[in-house]
Amino acid sequence: MSRVAAIDCGTNSVRLLITDIKGDTQTDLERRMEIVRLGQGVDRTGMLAPDALQRTFDAMCEYRRLIRRHAAPPLAGPVGLFVPSAGVATTGLQCADLMPVRVVATSATRDATNRADFVAGVREIFGVDPEVITGHEEAELSFTGATRSLPGIEPPYLVVDIGGGSTEFVLGDTSVDAALSVDIGCVRLTERHTGPDGLDVAGVIRDVEAALAQVEQVVPIRTAKTLIGLAGSVTTVAGMALDLPEYDPEKIHHARIPAAQVHEIASRLPQMTHEQRAAIPVMHPGRVDVISTGATILDQIMRHYDFPDVVVSEHDILDGIAWSIA
Repeated sequence: MSRVAAIDCGTNSVRLLITDIKGDTQTDLERRMEIVRLGQGVDRTGMLAPDALQRTFDAMCEYRRLIRRHAAPPLAGPVGLFVPSAGVATTGLQCADLMPVRVVATSATRDATNRADFVAGVREIFGVDPEVITGHEEAELSFTGATRSLPGIEPPYLVVDIGGGSTEFVLGDTSVDAALSVDIGCVRLTERHTGPDGLDVAGVIRDVEAALAQVEQVVPIRTAKTLIGLAGSVTTVAGMALDLPEYDPEKIHHARIPAAQVHEIASRLPQMTHEQRAAIPVMHPGRVDVISTGATILDQIMRHYDFPDVVVSEHDILDGIAWSIA
């Protein structure tokens, strides 16, 4: 058995998964998410803002505490290394000494000219350097995480991961056949197309259509039999479609949401006030200002390729990172 810690640092959120992997079985111990908006302003300035870095490091310090708490004797490392059980002080030991840790950073960090500041902070917290992966690597990890346990769903799959800075399109069956990452994330397009009168939905749609033209040159999307949607925008739309009284990942995971419901929600969200969106039971406070854009991106993909529904997965790049360690 391998106990591993996977950390995904995206444009909008930083997430942690601590899980035990044995054979083909994954048993989760911790699955955490904090909205830190690391990509705040990156599309405009090309730099990670100091306050955004601080929010991210604060969240990571809490994740360090959880990794230390879940370090256990069965996971002893090299000879001579003391691996403490939960609750034992770990002063002087890095997280990477306690269990395998992989920190992956995606779109916002790829685009930032000062990403060395981010790398230095992560190294100090976890004892490992973050891997600022390419869009293609991000796509492959997302595909692995989303497709390891699909129950009776027809391949080939188109996995669409709508992040804060970018969206990944990945086509495959048991492995990746084609993939492309394009810069149409919900944070990026919200910042780009929000003015005094609110969100310019038409501007968002233009950018999505331009990105889809790029994707079609690389990924034969129309051969896909099943659309699988990942990340917070998709899961939030699913929670709204299911009319859940609170966010419930077990009910959302592998839910199949008809295109008509996605269209209706994507049309309704931009017409709502900030307070009305915040009052939606499944809405995370950190997603209120970007959910209209995220829903529009999903809606345009489904309209453009005439997908009848989307299968929603709670497993994504974070799970792919964990499996890559194991």
